[in-house]
Amino acid sequence: MRTISYLISPDLFTAHPAYRRGVVAFSGLDNSRPHPQLTQLLRESEQLLRTRISGNPAEVPEIAAWRDAYRQFGAKPSEHRSSIEALTRRVLKPNNLPDINPLVDIGNLLSLRYMLPAGVHPIGEDAAAIELRETNEHDRFLPNVGEETQTIPPGEIVLAEGARVLTRRWTWRQAGDTRTLPATSAVFFDIDGLPPTSEDQVTAAIADAIELVERYCGGTCVGHAVLDATRPSAVFQIDQDVS
Repeated sequence: MRTISYLISPDLFTAHPAYRRGVVAFSGLDNSRPHPQLTQLLRESEQLLRTRISGNPAEVPEIAAWRDAYRQFGAKPSEHRSSIEALTRRVLKPNNLPDINPLVDIGNLLSLRYMLPAGVHPIGEDAAAIELRETNEHDRFLPNVGEETQTIPPGEIVLAEGARVLTRRWTWRQAGDTRTLPATSAVFFDIDGLPPTSEDQVTAAIADAIELVERYCGGTCVGHAVLDATRPSAVFQIDQDVS
């Protein structure tokens, strides 16, 4: 077993005191087999979203909250959209989301069901400490595998493992080497809530994540937590054999 710590910087709660992030870790997964039932759930969630939103997605309260948060750290939300806004706009075109693999599809399904950013990251063999924080001068981001790493402007909110940035602009874009693949067997889900999203909604999304992953990918949920200003960190025990 290996211990992985997960921390949200206190500075983030100074700027966003009601922010909370659900974190759910899994191991022993089978992400290789397509599931028509999961695809059908995704189609149903897409249709419900189209029924719910008839106007400008930027004016939906759950999306507007992320646009405001992005402005606070200097990002232009019209150029760098939060994952929930980008996903919503894609569905409203209307386009069906592609079936990528079960874990990615579950992340998209959770996002649409609860109108919040929900991402999935593989747990690397050497992962030990993960932090959501502002950038520093040592941070590097890999846009795509095979490209050069990039430096990042100071003050941007990133999810990082040491100096390696896993996700830029809070929920905007994952690094090229953090893709969840069919062979991926251990992951963590990030489930983000800014008001008006409530703690109950984040908790419900965590429960859904556990049920969906265990139904379609097997494996084991090795821990989950809702991190907020009163509990900014958690520790997870992960099986050593991960990919």
